Amino acid sequence: MPDVPFDATRFEANPPAADSVDGQSNDAGSWLPRPWRPGAATSDHPEPSLDGPSPSPAPPSTKGGQPTPHLYETAGAATHLHGDVDVVANVIEELILETRKRDLLEGVEFSREKLLTQPFVRSSHWDTVWEQIVNPDTKRPRQPVTVIVAPRSCGSTTLALRLLAEHTAAETTIVQLDADWDTPRQGRLPLEKTHAYQLDLKHPKNDQVSADFLNALSKHASHLRSCRSYLALTVAQDLWRDHRLSDRDGIQVVHLHEAPNAQRVVEAHLTAHGYDQLVTSLRSFPKATTSLRGLTAVAAVRAAHTVVMAWKEHSHAHSQQSTLVQTEGEGEAESTLEERIIAALTDWRSELDSRFGETNSQHTHDNPSLTVEDRCLLLALAVQQSAPMPTIAHNAAALLNALGDAPTAPGSAPGTSPTLSALAGRGMRRRIQDVGGRVGLQDTVVFDRPAYGRAVLEYVWDNYDVMRKPLLTWLVTTAQNADPEDHAVAALAELTVRHGTVDYLTTLGELVGSTKPKVLGAVLERAVRNEHVGRLAWEVLYGWAEQKSYAPAVVSLCRRIMEDSSVAASLAKRAMVRLRRVAHKNTDDAVVSQVLEAFDDLVQHPTVAQRLVSEVHGWQQGKVSARSGALAFLALMTVHRDGTPWLACTPPEEIDVQRAVHDLLSSTDTAVEVISRLTDWICSSADDPSTYKQLRDQLLPALRGHNMFEACMKLMNKLRGISTAEGVSVADDFYNHLVDGRLHTVFPLEENIA
Repeated sequence: MPDVPFDATRFEANPPAADSVDGQSNDAGSWLPRPWRPGAATSDHPEPSLDGPSPSPAPPSTKGGQPTPHLYETAGAATHLHGDVDVVANVIEELILETRKRDLLEGVEFSREKLLTQPFVRSSHWDTVWEQIVNPDTKRPRQPVTVIVAPRSCGSTTLALRLLAEHTAAETTIVQLDADWDTPRQGRLPLEKTHAYQLDLKHPKNDQVSADFLNALSKHASHLRSCRSYLALTVAQDLWRDHRLSDRDGIQVVHLHEAPNAQRVVEAHLTAHGYDQLVTSLRSFPKATTSLRGLTAVAAVRAAHTVVMAWKEHSHAHSQQSTLVQTEGEGEAESTLEERIIAALTDWRSELDSRFGETNSQHTHDNPSLTVEDRCLLLALAVQQSAPMPTIAHNAAALLNALGDAPTAPGSAPGTSPTLSALAGRGMRRRIQDVGGRVGLQDTVVFDRPAYGRAVLEYVWDNYDVMRKPLLTWLVTTAQNADPEDHAVAALAELTVRHGTVDYLTTLGELVGSTKPKVLGAVLERAVRNEHVGRLAWEVLYGWAEQKSYAPAVVSLCRRIMEDSSVAASLAKRAMVRLRRVAHKNTDDAVVSQVLEAFDDLVQHPTVAQRLVSEVHGWQQGKVSARSGALAFLALMTVHRDGTPWLACTPPEEIDVQRAVHDLLSSTDTAVEVISRLTDWICSSADDPSTYKQLRDQLLPALRGHNMFEACMKLMNKLRGISTAEGVSVADDFYNHLVDGRLHTVFPLEENIA
């Protein structure tokens, strides 16, 4: 999303001054001041700043009085005007003014074909709502604006997108908007011809719907109708509380009360991903299908993934014999597929109710309630699954310490030292068996119950509110690295996808953001890829991007997304927007350098390079942050094609290289970095006379002008010791072309460079 707010008066009250001699040098081609001429426009260009967009090129001036107005003659019925046009001749049937694009909500386009092939299930209630929205005669939505009010996790977003895909014209572009605002405002909504917009309003604070917003939306609906465009709003039921919220002219409000049948949703997702045989198996397991009753749409999709996970576990266990050497009496019969699926879909609440029953200071076999130490052990097993016993013991002790000091173990006397307390309690092996694990002769713990382990984590999270922060803190400290396969990272990701509310993400960020930003980035990568909590996670990241403590985590996540060549274009675009915001909102050099480092690494990917080209183009057009555009250009300077600098030899048409180099050299924030990269350009071409001459002639105009003397002298200082193929000093060559001969005695090269 663009970061620079639109100033409606800026382009009228402060037009850019025309520079009548821009791009021209004096007679000696040097830095001599240009002579003043009567009637010439004065040059008053401000020094380039990284905090705002660069000035747009001034319109050409004419000799004498007022400039000639721009005349545009229309040739067709539908005319769209972009840029500065003073006079329009002919008949105008449709005029869309595009004067404010920076403060509009951004979004991502969806492929209609892809939407139509995604699994989709409608119940009779959904059919009723569908018929309320669609006009049976036109097969289009009855009103330009449709508001779908539904409980959370009901599937309203899926319904809205599918309806737009089926009941809008084939040429209509479907866009899902990001609600990056503090409160809903009609003025932030985009308006383009033949577009179908979908927008979720589910943030508990920022998306509160008001009667004033609906009144303004009613006026917006008339403009949508004239453009043959549509807007589908999905609103969380708890945000629709005002009795004044109802239908208005151009707006239809419908209420979705329930999710579709959960078993049908699970089967649709299994079939869509090629697991038709699993559908047949699932239908033959009555206990498993019973567990699916009453699930929300979000929970049903999660259940489909759980079934696939159980099937993969069964296939792996069936194809390989266990390498664990078990002691007598500890062997277990291999679980069938039905048992695994039932176990995976069971919530285990009855068993866990007994495990986490009344307070128990000592473990007894006739009392299934675990001691607090054993509860910590069970949580450690739930996260790590199978692991060496010392690892399990260490992680269980770390969780116990995170909860507070526990100086005594079961059966020990008060005041006993921690060492004696541990010795007085049950041994680790016995405790592991009591909570459902097994131990081999090599002291390897096997807890091959991932579904049960996930249920343990969710049970503790749901039933012990005071445990939430300590649990998150403990998971972060036990994470070995930022790999998504790390057990602690995977557990954090599971909790994040299941409980990805604003409060949860805020708490997680406070605990992890500054200590382990890469771990936070890995956890949120799972969240932003999730179809249900993804939008909320991206929204939180947008706010984090402007905070120094969270910026490293945002950069880490965005790098992970953009370096994945298979990632959807919509996710890559969202990542680019957040990197831009980090660069624009943070003044700390360390944070800005992290963005540049990310751009430098990512620019080697062709698709990312093209995004950075667009970023530079947006900067030079005054549409995006100057700082992110500058960093993007610096990264593109490192790209070589056929052994030569890409921007120096065959730059993209969208980029004005001379202007960018000039702007970056004239700014103290970027002069050092761009000088270093220009030096690399010149070094790589010095051995080829034709390439060197082409590069030098291209750079010379950019090196002339206001505030360039100091930067150019620093550049020539860096060029000392580099010679061309003819043995000519590159520093001398640039000096002779840039400094007027009459100034050589005033600014001798050796004295100023030393």
